[in-house]
Parts: sequence; structure tokens; C-alpha cells
Amino acid sequence: MRGASRPSFEELRDQLDAVVRTAQNASQIGDELFAVTGLLDTEHGLRRALSDPGKPAAEKAAITQALLHGKVTPATEQLLTQAVQKRWASSADMADAIEELGIESLARQAEYERTLDDLEDELFRFGRLVVAQPDLRNALASTASARAKVNLLNTLLRGKVTTAALSLITQVVTHPRGRSLPVALDLCAQVAANRRQQLIAVVRAAKDLTEQQKTRLAGALSDAYGHEIHLNVVIDPAVVGGISIQIGDELIDGTAAARLAAVRRKLAA
Repeated sequence: MRGASRPSFEELRDQLDAVVRTAQNASQIGDELFAVTGLLDTEHGLRRALSDPGKPAAEKAAITQALLHGKVTPATEQLLTQAVQKRWASSADMADAIEELGIESLARQAEYERTLDDLEDELFRFGRLVVAQPDLRNALASTASARAKVNLLNTLLRGKVTTAALSLITQVVTHPRGRSLPVALDLCAQVAANRRQQLIAVVRAAKDLTEQQKTRLAGALSDAYGHEIHLNVVIDPAVVGGISIQIGDELIDGTAAARLAAVRRKLAA
């Protein structure tokens, strides 16, 4: 997604964090977002109408509420009402964003179930299995009914992978959206990997932190970000003093070296 679509998607992802509270509702929201993506892929006129920048945002919101009220959870209705009011570079971008929110929601399910690392690994391994076994790939990409494919996946995977992995694999098999299965699985694995990285704080310090310091720091970061944060402490003599913390794309730098560099930049200005 590019242009106007990127900030619109980022805002929706932040809103997803606000409405997902448990593994159960993360799973339900994810399934509902996939179902709506399927509807938009089928009803092109509806998709164009809901993403039309020329239509008033309130009108598009009213159409969405009339269409979905009572058929999805209030959290999903709220997310989709927000989605249609945002600006998108194309109608396809809006559908892609809703699908990716569905993937994000199921990744959050795995996070609540403490299986996020397993999810990424299981998606990757199943993707390699599909590539290595043409008969399986053809069966999952065939014109067989969605129910037949779901039954096949349940036979192969139920009890052998996490519930979030089975849900995601089932969704991309039954809603391929014109992509090959390995490509769709890679997208899901990348979303899971990005989510995992957002839960890891890379801490750089001149010397190792005590267990008490690590506990306090992890607690403070978890409170600030609203979910559990894991620390990876890197000993780096160049830090000089203090610590720097990297969480995803965000850098929290409180090192003496950083402050000294800032002073030098001011002197050179």
C-alpha cells in the first residue's frame, strides 16, 4: 500500500489494538474481517462505493453500519466503519487493508495465547511443505468446495499446529484472492514476524543489567505499550552510560554517547 493508503492502514492497526482484548475476540474479529474481505472481493460495486473519495464519509459509514449491524461484533463494525471513512489510493487497497487487519487480529490471538513464535514457525513450515508436495498444493488450489478443503486441513493439521495457525491457513486456502498459497502464507508469516518484533525490546547498555533492573524495565515498558515486552540485552561498550531501547521501528535513546553526539552537533551548527 502506498500514498494515502499507508497512513490510513496504520491508523486502523492502532485502532485494532484498542478493540482486541482477549484471544477469543481476536479470533472472532479476524474471522469477521476475512469474511468482509471476501464480500468486497465479490461485490465490486459495493467496494467501489465504500472507498469512493467523492462520497461523504458519513454516508459511507451509514451504509457500512446498515450492512453489518447485528451480523458482526461491535468491535468489527467499529473498525470497518472507520475503514470506509478513510482515504485509500484504490478500492483494492481498502480490501487489502481489511484482510491484513484480519491477519493482524489472528496474530494477536496467538500473542494472547503465548504462541506467537510458534505461529510464525508453523506458517513457514507449512508453506515449505506446500512447495515440496505438488499433490497437496494442487488439492488446496483445486476447484473443490471450501468445506472439502477445510476438512482436508483439519485432517492434516488439527492438534498439530496452534489454533491461530490453523485459522490463518484455513482462511488463505479458502480465500486465496488470486494469489498462490505459498505467497499468501508468506504474507501471514511476515505479519506474525513483524508483530513479534514489536514485542521485543533490544536494550543496549555498557554493562549487563541486574535481574531486578531487567524486571523493572520490562514492567515499565509493558505498562507503556499495553502488552508484555521481552528484553534482549546487548552489551555495547560504545554506549558509555545509560541505555538505548529499540522496539520495532521506535528508538528510545538515553545513552551518554547519544547525548554527547547531540552536544557535538549543536557545537558544529
